[in-house]
Amino acid sequence: MPSIRRLVNPMSLHPTGALPPVTPKRLVKRYPPFMQRSELVRWLDELLNVHAIPDASLNGLQVEGADEVRHVAVAVDASQTAIEQAASVGADFLIVHHGLFWGGMEPITKMTGARVRLLIENNISLYAAHLPLDAHPEVGNNVGLAELLSLTDIQPFAESGGHLIGARGEFPNPMSLRDLADQIEEVLGESVLVHAGGPMEVQRIGIVTGSGSSFLHQAADLGLDALLSGEPKHDNFHVPFERGISALYAGHYMTETVGVKRLAERLEVDLGLSTEFLLLPTGL
Repeated sequence: MPSIRRLVNPMSLHPTGALPPVTPKRLVKRYPPFMQRSELVRWLDELLNVHAIPDASLNGLQVEGADEVRHVAVAVDASQTAIEQAASVGADFLIVHHGLFWGGMEPITKMTGARVRLLIENNISLYAAHLPLDAHPEVGNNVGLAELLSLTDIQPFAESGGHLIGARGEFPNPMSLRDLADQIEEVLGESVLVHAGGPMEVQRIGIVTGSGSSFLHQAADLGLDALLSGEPKHDNFHVPFERGISALYAGHYMTETVGVKRLAERLEVDLGLSTEFLLLPTGL
């Protein structure tokens, strides 16, 4: 099957090619009810078990904002644009999959400094959940995507640091690679790149969102027909063809929108908080 990829110009997200203006928080409508920031952080820490999985990300509360939280924004990346949009919709709390701090202490200067300053100026807390959100059995990226694809017998998969962070399952009936790619594109809204090294009919599939191509070997060892991930890596290009398994790549960004959306739903149902998903696709 030929490879398919859509090129995206990030500036095309805005009709004028410019970023939307930031609305000062004092002019934005407030959202009752509210809860204390400390209570929300405790609830998230417990739900996601954020400190259980070894991770380069500094998971949990990264920047402290308002004491009271009424409106929560969720996004994939803690980019400047995401913070600006969180401010424009009146968010007190921003939850992201990719936070600001990785691998220990680092200076808060330049790009990181600008982002932190924007958070503080708008009194917005920043909370990050990386691998804990990938691995979560209810709101996780991988389980969530498996459910969106109507897989059955969904089980944990993809060992990393002693933890299983992905998911695997089966389609009720075998599906052609082309039909599978079409279904993934319909679910996520992103074109799919296919490296067809396995059977042309897929029934057993593994899912590791984001940058998960390194798990192709584990998927092949389990006899899976395919692995669905976000972005390909050159180091793993030959693996599907030499191990007899297909790889489908549906975008690092789009495959990791699933978890933050599901988490936002839990915040609304369990805590009664108002939430908003910020769509800021990268095309990658």
